[in-house]
Amino acid sequence: MPELPEVETMVRGIRPFVEGRRIVAVRRCKTHCRPIGMSPTFARLAKRIEGQTVTAARRLGKRVVLDLSNAASLVVEPRMTGLMLLADPPDVEHLRLEWEFEDRREYNSIWFWDRRGLGTVRLFGPGELERDLGPGKLGPDALLFDVALWRERLGSTSRAVKVALLDQKLVAGIGNLYASEILHVAGIDPTRSSQTLRPADLKRLDAAVRSVLELAIQYEGSTLGDGTYRNALNQSGRYQNEHRVYMRDGESCQTCGRGSIARIVQAQRSTFFCNKCQK
Repeated sequence: MPELPEVETMVRGIRPFVEGRRIVAVRRCKTHCRPIGMSPTFARLAKRIEGQTVTAARRLGKRVVLDLSNAASLVVEPRMTGLMLLADPPDVEHLRLEWEFEDRREYNSIWFWDRRGLGTVRLFGPGELERDLGPGKLGPDALLFDVALWRERLGSTSRAVKVALLDQKLVAGIGNLYASEILHVAGIDPTRSSQTLRPADLKRLDAAVRSVLELAIQYEGSTLGDGTYRNALNQSGRYQNEHRVYMRDGESCQTCGRGSIARIVQAQRSTFFCNKCQK
């Protein structure tokens, strides 16, 4: 579930406690759960990052990136249920990895926790991150778009605009939840062909992307009914209280007051929209 706002919240949560600190140990936590994807093997990964200093903690699309002093980058992709934590994991059974730092501070370690085991941890050597996740492999970050870039990107595909927004090669960071919310705020039918969007539509879309994602970051993401997503201190996000359409099918539209929220399936994913103000 973690999308751009949730991953950005994870990065902001751990950044003050990891940047400039030396990793002294990497540990694989004991669990009987499905193993996470890891490259290279744990032994090789630990050998290459122990003793290195974290020079930067940043977000790349839906991924957490820790840049290291040896010019390598450790990339954690939370996917459906992964979390980067400083303290108080939801449970210890689903802890996967621990990174311990040299100097004692308020938080001496960070952990990767993953209930379903779908997340991945990969170490990229110098130049490898740009090769594998640079332009051409991953689209520009959603928060870096402007109207001209939306015109270029969406004008090149006839896919439904909701489906296009989920394509990480087209735009990085937007997932199913925020795509529905963005299109509702923009007043755009999610089934509409991307190529048919007019300049006024693109202007509204650009503004909606920025307003929805920035407010979601301010509220530290969305914690849904299953309670899986938590911030770095194992606290719930608050943006779920601001959802206008997501998981509200059958309810009256809070925006126009005339329509009701409908649910359809696009590319095997649920889409939520108002049947009146998103015609």
